[in-house]
Amino acid sequence: MKYIWGVFTAISLALFSCGSGSKESVENYGIIPMPNDITLSRGKYFLQGEKTVAVSSGENEMKVFRYLENFLKNTQVTLRAVSPTEKADIYLLIDNSLKDEAYTLEVASDAIRICSNETAAGLFYGVQSLLQLMPAEIYASDRRYEGRIEIPIVSIKDAPRFPYRGALMDVGRNFLPKEEVLKFLDLMAFYKLNKFHFHLTDDQGWRIEIKKYPKLVEVGSHRSQTQVGHSDYYYPRRFDGKKQAGYYTQEEIREIVKYASDRFITVIPEIEMPGHASAALASYPELSCGLRKDYVVRDYFDVFDEVYCPKEHTFDFLENVLVEVMELFPSHYIHIGGDECPKKAWKKCIHCQTLMKKEGLPDEEALQSWFIHKIEQFVNSRGRDIIGWDEILEGDVSKTAIVMSWRGKTGGIKGAKRGNEVVMVPNDYAYFDYYQSKDVDKEPFGIGGFVDVAKVYSLDPTEGLTVEEGKKIIGVQANLWAEYITTFSHAQYMLLPRMAALAEVAWTPQADREYSNFLNRAKLLTQRYESLGYNFAKHILQESKSNE
Repeated sequence: MKYIWGVFTAISLALFSCGSGSKESVENYGIIPMPNDITLSRGKYFLQGEKTVAVSSGENEMKVFRYLENFLKNTQVTLRAVSPTEKADIYLLIDNSLKDEAYTLEVASDAIRICSNETAAGLFYGVQSLLQLMPAEIYASDRRYEGRIEIPIVSIKDAPRFPYRGALMDVGRNFLPKEEVLKFLDLMAFYKLNKFHFHLTDDQGWRIEIKKYPKLVEVGSHRSQTQVGHSDYYYPRRFDGKKQAGYYTQEEIREIVKYASDRFITVIPEIEMPGHASAALASYPELSCGLRKDYVVRDYFDVFDEVYCPKEHTFDFLENVLVEVMELFPSHYIHIGGDECPKKAWKKCIHCQTLMKKEGLPDEEALQSWFIHKIEQFVNSRGRDIIGWDEILEGDVSKTAIVMSWRGKTGGIKGAKRGNEVVMVPNDYAYFDYYQSKDVDKEPFGIGGFVDVAKVYSLDPTEGLTVEEGKKIIGVQANLWAEYITTFSHAQYMLLPRMAALAEVAWTPQADREYSNFLNRAKLLTQRYESLGYNFAKHILQESKSNE
């Protein structure tokens, strides 16, 4: 331990013993996700005026201090950092006996202490729990909270169930500016989510500047119009007639990555391949199999036949793109897509058929596996590993690749039994572009389907696996696909409060989760969301009140 225990002998923090407390009493404070171990006692800590914070000058520890300082800027509280050996009002301390991301939080009548190991991620999560114990009004950015902040006396020991707790933001279909990406990251931080899956390319748009290939944004980030509403035989496609454009400069990407890092969130970029490539092919048609006269950035939503042609020029392009991507994103994992790749072009392509014979590939499905494996080898050569949608299991992907199971749980179960690490993202539990009410006429427009809060909360990521196989499940993720989501207000509605339920699935042990308990704690979310000015599914939380 880096801190000096003698500092605490004179204060009441020593009176705490961390044990399992009554979760019924915890409901009054609405901590989400539910901590592993919590004890509430009588009394309050009063936070007002200038307070000293004992914290080391390490980069990670100071991230936490600055975050807390900034969060309280609209209150009467001001914070001043002091040495960790000094007596203080709040202690942010290092205890290397704690596991990564674990923390302890102890609130006494005269001091607050948060401990984690030297990664300081636990300190950040302890701060999130502390903030949730405070009045909801402190979350408001448009008005000052003038009252004294009262915090209940509490002792918490906590750690996440899974190391990967993610959320996907799709800006390929509908672009959202940097400022709204940052707001998305704030939502993630609030719920102790730590992996931001950034879906940057798709048929409808290329959203990241690549210096070596300027046409990717000059052409690929633009489209003439956008489909509105669903379409079928009876209701043909309709369009808004409005041009759309947008991409992130490399400087903006660096800002996003830093903002995420300051909240202990890793940004995982996704560059789709071999399918979902229309925007790239519109920019550089020579990357295709050359079966069309023209390639365009798509203005409607479907699975398209235009895919990358597996020729050397294509791999040179993709490798060069990935080099720039890896320079921007320090994440160990790079998401390469791998899903929904039609084989029509490959079947007609002379080069593809010749390549298959040369490599001894029996069919186009094997060609896709060969393609993914070639990209994987390149990513591995740069010291990184790939993540791919569960279709990557159809080939000879290495055991170092992470499988993201989206077509239900089947792919995840297969991957875990095979020995790959798995992130569970089953569409019937974790797709937040689905409606969260069966009364769809009263809901913002969605892609279809139905996933309510109860369904999200019922997800058991290791179901169907042995204990040993279950260890290969490293986490869960919420996916917010954006075919029909054009504003951040709409995105907020689709996320909230489902993101809270997903966060508890990711953090809290399965045996400690209880839906009725979650709903009771979720009642307080209404106040927090309203203080923040968020758009959310109010009826979900109103239903929780009616269940009292």
